Amino acid sequence: MKWIKNTIVVTLFFLTTSAGFAQERPTHELHSMMIYNFLKYVQWPGELNTGDFVIGVIGDDDVYNTLNTWYGNKNRGDKTLIVKKFNSIGEIANCQLLYIGSGADKDFEEIHQKVQSEPTLTVTDKNGLGNKGSCINFRIVNNRLKFELNQASVDAKNLKVSSQLTAMAILL
Repeated sequence: MKWIKNTIVVTLFFLTTSAGFAQERPTHELHSMMIYNFLKYVQWPGELNTGDFVIGVIGDDDVYNTLNTWYGNKNRGDKTLIVKKFNSIGEIANCQLLYIGSGADKDFEEIHQKVQSEPTLTVTDKNGLGNKGSCINFRIVNNRLKFELNQASVDAKNLKVSSQLTAMAILL
């Protein structure tokens, strides 16, 4: 019964985000809400599921500001969400989720190499980056915000994605 309730909640969230509601909100707010909701459906290895949970952002000040304002230093279960802004590739370290905005997408390959062996969920916003190794990539399909899931990239980082999130994704 709980599984059915969770599935309905997830479905409603993503349908609301990707339907008419999406046109009323700026893209950076939609990305921030979806990033926050992804956290419910991804499991990190071992101790990374508790304590400080770091969301890093590079290449998009609006997403950083929104995430930090809405979710920064707030508790979510056993996690305290810390939002960090990275101004350069060299600064990227110790984050469980890394959002690579359009201002840094030209550096995706270098960023990907830097976090490739880390249990870091990478989230991007440019067509083609899902196929290049991003774990989750936002995409507009029929004027709706959707997301791609690269299961091979997720598996390589020793992350586990719930079937509920997988069911909502465009699988690569």
